[in-house]
Amino acid sequence: MEDQELMQKFQIFESRIMQTQEQLQAVEQGLLELNDLKEGLEYIKGKEGNEILAPIGRGVFVKAKLLSEELTVDVGERKFVNKSIEDTGKIIEEQLEKLNGVKSELENSLEMINQELTRTMIEHQTKKQKEESDCDCEHDHCGEDCDCEHDPCEDGCSCH
Repeated sequence: MEDQELMQKFQIFESRIMQTQEQLQAVEQGLLELNDLKEGLEYIKGKEGNEILAPIGRGVFVKAKLLSEELTVDVGERKFVNKSIEDTGKIIEEQLEKLNGVKSELENSLEMINQELTRTMIEHQTKKQKEESDCDCEHDHCGEDCDCEHDPCEDGCSCH
């Protein structure tokens, strides 16, 4: 593998790693938000009739009176249904499980990319060392220094 080809491979690895890390960050952000929502549900449980601070935007809250523990939940495609705090909590738990599964898959993918990158680097280093050595035989003696005078593996070799 020539140096230019190796550099292209490394750029591809870098791109795949960065893309996977970005996806992982998005999933982790989603997990944080869902956990915050779960905590918020616990906070309002049993507070019907009480005054609470309700978020209306980025760090902006309004005092509100909790008239009911029935929540209006977006179930997708801008369809809203009424759910109890408990039922909403179950939906959030399901979403957390799904996101944790995605997170695990992304972490495994990242590990596989790193293993592939490491393998590519080792192969390149091995090839370079072979090119730089005095011996140009085709076998490698299981990583031992070659002193075979260009004979293939025979009696003393443990690789067979």
